[in-house]
Amino acid sequence: MNGHHRVLVTGMGIISPLGLDVATTWDGIVNGRSGVNFITAFDSEGFDTHFAAEVKGFDPEEYLDRKEARRMDRFAQFAAVAAQQACRQARLERGSVDPYRVGVIIGSGIGGISTLSAQHEILIERGPKRVSPFLIPMMLGDMASAQVSMVTGSMGANYCAVSSCSSGADALGQAWAMIRRGQEDIVLAGGSEAPVVPVAVAGFNALRALSRFNEDPSKASRPFDVTRDGFVMGEGAAVLVLESEESAIRRGATVLAEIKGYAATSDAHHLTEPMATGESAAQAMAKALEEAGVDTSEVDYVNTHGTSTPLNDRHETMAIKVALGEDAYRVPLSSTKSMTGHLLGSGGALEACFCVLAMENNIIPPTINLNEPDPDCDLDYTPNKARSQELNVTLSNSFGFGGHNSVLVLGKPGSDR
Repeated sequence: MNGHHRVLVTGMGIISPLGLDVATTWDGIVNGRSGVNFITAFDSEGFDTHFAAEVKGFDPEEYLDRKEARRMDRFAQFAAVAAQQACRQARLERGSVDPYRVGVIIGSGIGGISTLSAQHEILIERGPKRVSPFLIPMMLGDMASAQVSMVTGSMGANYCAVSSCSSGADALGQAWAMIRRGQEDIVLAGGSEAPVVPVAVAGFNALRALSRFNEDPSKASRPFDVTRDGFVMGEGAAVLVLESEESAIRRGATVLAEIKGYAATSDAHHLTEPMATGESAAQAMAKALEEAGVDTSEVDYVNTHGTSTPLNDRHETMAIKVALGEDAYRVPLSSTKSMTGHLLGSGGALEACFCVLAMENNIIPPTINLNEPDPDCDLDYTPNKARSQELNVTLSNSFGFGGHNSVLVLGKPGSDR
């Protein structure tokens, strides 16, 4: 770390299937509530899956200018509102710092698919002249970061990380690297996704990736359980204010956590299936720990990728064993996707927030619906009930289609001083 700036978390904002802010979402996590229910966004008759983890009760016009809100896809609305929340917690006001030293990186796996889907229907049904002039600026993947930049007045580097379900984690990782080397003082970083539309559900169904447990949606996401049958699609956003230690001291900001390390690897193996040995994911964990200067014996909790798919959960378990060695059996793990569903490109950012909150409250989130553990998944996944334990160092794993493996190491403020 010599010669590099420490990177601190000073604010967080969340829009999730469990709530429209950090406190409500965390309360749902600690109490093991499921945010999964039957789809309300469209009529799912004829689909194999009839449920998702939707954001409920979100009215963008309560938070954003009406005209601006109507020119944003839902994923950009989520990001803009989450960013405003994060800035409020960080007491980061427009004009209070050099705007050219404040960057924005918001990851998204599939961007404005809701707008694209709706406008494609208009094209087919009503012809090309009825397509909205806002189609392109609403569907582009970078529009969440662009809108966050505009609503916050941030004028530094501004772009979108796209690495499937690792996007949110990679956005944080890139922000970490930029601040660490002194390119920016502050970066608003995270992920946003709003994929609950017919074409996306149909596409993931065609891949046989989604759970089809229509009997009880709240029990459909069951990571590491022997009966798991696929992931549950979710939507929402999480944005964190990351800043250098010098900037935080200068502003008198309250420090929530430190991002101590980040690493990413690629399986170079298959479009959708993880590497069978877990070797590449294990390398990402090992490299992130090395970057952070953290030994495996110091890891207190791992927020797993834990998608509830047969392959991911088994291979992630193998990867954790390779990366942590004997400590794998000591360290408590959990999959918060059992409650939030899988927010795709936003998941890594949301789960980084959960790591911060876990350390702040010394609470290990549960993995709900884990009633019949898979014999191949034989680690401590904190089944069904949250647990109190001192937490100083946490890992957050994010893996994505295309073989992306991204890992963040987060620490409690001052835990190494």
